[in-house]
Amino acid sequence: MADKLLEIKNLSIEYNTEIATVYAVNGMNLSLDHGETLGLVGETGAGKTTTALSIMRLLPEGIGEVTAGSILLDGHDMLKISEEDVRNLRGNTVSMIFQDPMSSLNPVMTVGDQILEVLAIHNENVSKDELNKKVDQMMELVGIPANRKNEYPHEFSGGMKQRIIIAIALACEPKLILADEPTTALDVTIQAQMLGLINDLQKRLNTAMILITHDLGVVAQTCEKVAVMYAGEVIEYGRAEHIFSGKYLHPYTQGLFNAIPKLDEDVKRLETIDGMIPDPTERMEGCRFASRCKYAKERCKNAPDMIEIEEQHYIKCHLFAESKDKNAGRDEKDGR
Repeated sequence: MADKLLEIKNLSIEYNTEIATVYAVNGMNLSLDHGETLGLVGETGAGKTTTALSIMRLLPEGIGEVTAGSILLDGHDMLKISEEDVRNLRGNTVSMIFQDPMSSLNPVMTVGDQILEVLAIHNENVSKDELNKKVDQMMELVGIPANRKNEYPHEFSGGMKQRIIIAIALACEPKLILADEPTTALDVTIQAQMLGLINDLQKRLNTAMILITHDLGVVAQTCEKVAVMYAGEVIEYGRAEHIFSGKYLHPYTQGLFNAIPKLDEDVKRLETIDGMIPDPTERMEGCRFASRCKYAKERCKNAPDMIEIEEQHYIKCHLFAESKDKNAGRDEKDGR
């Protein structure tokens, strides 16, 4: 067993189209321990789904390209191993719960056969009767009667299709689940049930998860660690208690929290973050958030380094680098 289940180092990803080159992920660093849950948050276009697809090696062929960095998954270099080895890892070591159930299921196969297909690929020595029993178990596990396994995707509602996607992803009990907005099509009650189901599996099998979401409430209830992405970069990373305590926060993370409605405040208009996310087709120098940041200064024309401001809490911002330097100077003066 590798020390880290997942290690992403200096990852950069581009989408090359006839119109322009899109710089989707830029020098990303991330790691995940066995059994750990990481919430990956940020607005649309930040590079969250692209990161997950690169781990699965499912970037669009001929368009998506990893231009730098490495992805180590359970000791396997995902960017260097053969396509056959990748297929053996998908579903067994890593599974992905896709955001859109409508396009994730095969319309001409029954839902039971789609779950069975995943199980059969990774359990060649198991009898078909045993595999069919496992299909029934997975259907019941996500709250769908097993007698509906011979029905087709069009016979299910959007929420039930999403449950089938979750059943497929969990069927082989993978070490890592990549959950891309897994509860988008579900109502609040079923959403809680599905997140509870995924959490129960994690505890039972020591399964790790990267939860991609816009819902900070879900992150607070589900995740041990949080990574905030902006314009293809992780700009803040730490344990959930660090991020949600509000003690030290990147200006962008502050903006995300300020935009959340508060039950104890009666306001006519929610706060917003001024401006727009940078054009991903343009290479940027300096801080990517500078054009929207109220603290921006001349120094922000240079790219900030990721610094540790407290144990296991990292922020990529000149504002905190400057504060840390001042505190270090005071400590030296005081003889500490």
